[in-house]
Amino acid sequence: MDRGEDDYIPVEESHPLAQIDGEVSALSSTLVLDHVGEVVFTFNSDGLSWKFVESSVNDDTTCFGIKLVSKVTTEIKFSDVYAAEFINYGIIHGSSLPNTGRRLSGHKSEMYRFTVHGFERSKTLPSLWVLAVYTFGHKDQQTCQMWVDRINASLNREVGRPKNLMVFIHPRSGKGNGCKIWETVAPIFSRAKVKTKVIVTQKAGQAFDVMASISNKELNLYDGVITVGGDGFFNEILNGLLKSRHKAPYPPAPSDFIQSEGYNDSFSVNGVNETVAENSSQNEDQSPLLSSPRHNGLGVSNSKSEDASCSTDQDQEFPIPNERFRFGIIPAGSTDAVVMCTTGARDPITSALHIVLGRRVCLDLAQVVRWKITSASKVEPCVRYAASFAGYGFYGDVITESEKLRWMGPKRYDYAGTKVFLRHRSYQAEIAYLEVKSEERNSTSESCSSSTSGRVVCRVNCNVCSTKQVHGQKGSCQLTPYSRPGETRWQKSKGRYISVGAAVISNRNERAPDGLVADAHLSDGFLHLILIKECPHAFYLWHLTQLARKGGNPLNYKFVEHHKTTAFTFTSSGNESVWNLDGEIFQAHKLSAQVFRGLVSLFATGPEV
Repeated sequence: MDRGEDDYIPVEESHPLAQIDGEVSALSSTLVLDHVGEVVFTFNSDGLSWKFVESSVNDDTTCFGIKLVSKVTTEIKFSDVYAAEFINYGIIHGSSLPNTGRRLSGHKSEMYRFTVHGFERSKTLPSLWVLAVYTFGHKDQQTCQMWVDRINASLNREVGRPKNLMVFIHPRSGKGNGCKIWETVAPIFSRAKVKTKVIVTQKAGQAFDVMASISNKELNLYDGVITVGGDGFFNEILNGLLKSRHKAPYPPAPSDFIQSEGYNDSFSVNGVNETVAENSSQNEDQSPLLSSPRHNGLGVSNSKSEDASCSTDQDQEFPIPNERFRFGIIPAGSTDAVVMCTTGARDPITSALHIVLGRRVCLDLAQVVRWKITSASKVEPCVRYAASFAGYGFYGDVITESEKLRWMGPKRYDYAGTKVFLRHRSYQAEIAYLEVKSEERNSTSESCSSSTSGRVVCRVNCNVCSTKQVHGQKGSCQLTPYSRPGETRWQKSKGRYISVGAAVISNRNERAPDGLVADAHLSDGFLHLILIKECPHAFYLWHLTQLARKGGNPLNYKFVEHHKTTAFTFTSSGNESVWNLDGEIFQAHKLSAQVFRGLVSLFATGPEV
C-alpha cells in the first residue's frame, strides 16, 4: 500500500522477547522517532539503541561517488540517561533528514509518546554537555508505558545517583543571576526525580551557619549539597561542613612562633582542629586569582568550645572523607575556577547533568591555620580550608583594594588588579616547605602520557589522581608526612616577595586558560607553592602575560620559585598580611598549611582535554 498520501504512520508490533532464566534478555519494538521516522528500538544490557527501518531511512547516501554516513545518534548508554517519561497522546513528526525516503518526509501523525532524556557531548568542546531529548511514538499506549517502566527500572539500578539534595543559592553572586540560573536547571532535577531542599541565602555567612549547625542525623538524609554561586560561596559551605567534623592534626606552626612561645614540635601535630567562621560576602563570589569578598575581621578560635554545631551530635557519625556525600557546584560566580577544573566547562547545564547522573571525583583540600597568641598568653589557632588557592601579597592586595570598589561590580577586579600591579609592592617574609622526594613526585606521573611540553594535565579518569596515596588516609586518622621526623626534610626561603601562592588545583579560568599551574591535579595530594621574588616591573608583567596565554609558561623565570609540597609555613615581617583563600579574605601574619588528599568528593568527572 502506498503510504505517501496518508497522514498516519503505521507501526509494527513488538518483536518477540528472548527469555533466559525467566529474565528478559532482549527487547525490541518498531517505534517512530520524532523527526526521524521508523526505527527498531532495542533494549540492551548497558543502554538503548535504534536502527532505521530500511524502507524509511537510508543510513548513508553518496555524493559524487563519495559515501556520506548519517550523523544521527543511534544509541545512548544508561549511564548517560537521567530520565524517561510518558507524555501521552500527541503529534509525532515524520523524518526531516535529507536522505529519507519520500513517503515519510514531512509527514506527521498522532500517537502515544514517551521521551528519553540524556546528553550529548559538544563536538567543538567535549567537556560541554548538551541536553538531548529523544521522543518515540507507538499506536499502543501499553507499549509506550512498558518502555518507560523498563528504562526507569534500569536507571534505578545505576549506582551513585542522588535522590535527595540540599541546594544553596547565592542570589547576588556573579552578575546577580543565581536564582535565574537555578530556574534554568531545576527541571533537570525534577525529571530525574531528585528531591531538593532549596535555601536562598539572605545574609553573609548564612550558608556557613546552616552547614555548621545542622545535625549529623539530618545531614545523613542528604546525598550531597549543591551550591549555586561562585568559588567563595562554595568555600563558605565547605568550611561550614568541615567545622568540627574533620578531626586531624594541625600542620606544624612556623618555627619562630614555636621558639618565641616555648612550644616544641609535638604541639603543632597533636591538636585537633575546628574551623572558625569568617563570613563571606553575600554580594559576590569571586575569583581565586582576583577577588574581594567582604572582610568581617579576625575570627575567634572555638577549637576548645562547645557550640551549636554537630560536635554535640552524638547520635550519628558523619565521617570525613565521605564517599557517599558529595558537593555539586552550579556556576554562577565571576570566574568559577573550581567548576572549570572539575567539569571542564563553565556551564550550568553541564554541572546539573554531572549531579543528577551521579558522577564522582575526589578533591584535595588545603587546611590553613593562622597562629596567634591571645592576651591571656593562650595559643589560638584559627582553621580554614581552601579548595583551589591561597595567595598573599599581590593577591591579597587586589581583594583589599577591590573592597573599596563594590559599586563597580565585576569590573572592579580588573581595575584593582591594574592599580595593584602599578603599585608594584613587595613584602619581606619567610617560607618553609616540606621537601618532597623525587620518587614521590614522579611515581604517579610516570604512568601518564605527557603533552609535548612535558606537562601531565589532569583529565577524566586521570591516572595521577587514581594512583595509591603516598600518605594514606583512613576515616579521621591522617598519617601526615611530618609525623615521621626521620623521613622528612624542611627547606626555607627568605626574602622579599611580590606574591606567595599555594595552588591546590590548576585554577583554570577565563583570565588564565591553563591556570596558575597547568599540571596541578585534583587529587594527587600535593600543593604547588609559587614564590614570586622581588623583580623589575617588566619581568612581573611578562609573568602575568604568560598566565593569560593558552600554552604559556608563567613559571619559567629565575625570579619564580615553584615547589611541589605537602605542607608549608609562612611568617610575615610587615604590619600588613592579607591572604586570599578561594576568594575570601583571611588575615594571618603567621600561617601554616597542609594538604589532605581526596578529603571531599564532587559531582564531577574531571575535564575532558
